[in-house]
Amino acid sequence: MDPRPRSFYILSAFFALFLIFLYGPTITIAILSFQGPQGGLTFPMRGVSLYWFRDLFEQQAVGDIWGSFRRSLILGLMVMTTTVVASVMGGLAFRKRFAGSTALFYLIVTSLVIPSILVSLGVGLIFSQSGLRVHWSTSGFGAQLTWTLPFGLLIMFAVFNRFDRSYEEAASDLGASPWQTVRHVVLPIIAPSLIGVALFGFTLSYDEFARTLLTAGSYNTLPLEIFGMTTNVTTPVIFALGTLTTVFSFLVIGIFLLLFWYLGKRRARQGTDAGKGLV
Repeated sequence: MDPRPRSFYILSAFFALFLIFLYGPTITIAILSFQGPQGGLTFPMRGVSLYWFRDLFEQQAVGDIWGSFRRSLILGLMVMTTTVVASVMGGLAFRKRFAGSTALFYLIVTSLVIPSILVSLGVGLIFSQSGLRVHWSTSGFGAQLTWTLPFGLLIMFAVFNRFDRSYEEAASDLGASPWQTVRHVVLPIIAPSLIGVALFGFTLSYDEFARTLLTAGSYNTLPLEIFGMTTNVTTPVIFALGTLTTVFSFLVIGIFLLLFWYLGKRRARQGTDAGKGLV
């Protein structure tokens, strides 16, 4: 007799349906990207081949795909770096109460609930009315930071709320300067969290559409380019592009997870060596 209650199977079925709903569209696009040369955008498939992947790399008529990918990659790295640095500095600053800290905190969080398209419109208007060039590396960069910085700061607030200050006090007692304490004590301890902030910053920037729509200027990022392709590309080449971008996203996540695993293993090894040194 099965000892599991009926609720187990009901919840399992619900979870399976959730996974299908979550990953079904991506899997469908991946399958259709392997259509034969005469294939279309729907089932049933007409043959199986790598034709549309080869076509994606060979033809230039589908738009500025690789230019937009390069811009999204550069912009993602810019946003990631800025988010990590500003989040750490903000987390350190908010460890002590200062005048206006509460108002500043709520002001930061408010940007998460403002409709993204309004942020894009506002940033674009500020740049254009100020005589500044609306460009993906300036106005687009600023608009995306309004999305990634609050997430990074919230993560750092949680990290520093649990941070044991005795490590810093011990470093200070041993003669370390404030900068040496941050560099050799604080940063190594919070390194796994910094990886999480970096992953948030890059992935949120890489696939951001609304906040970039009116701030990218004349050159599209990859999400904008893909959106434009949906109106004029009627072949599975767009599915091939979607499959490749999905693989790239998983590759980025995998790299960050490997880095997280490496840092955790390194910390464990250092702890073991330190324990042996005390014996």
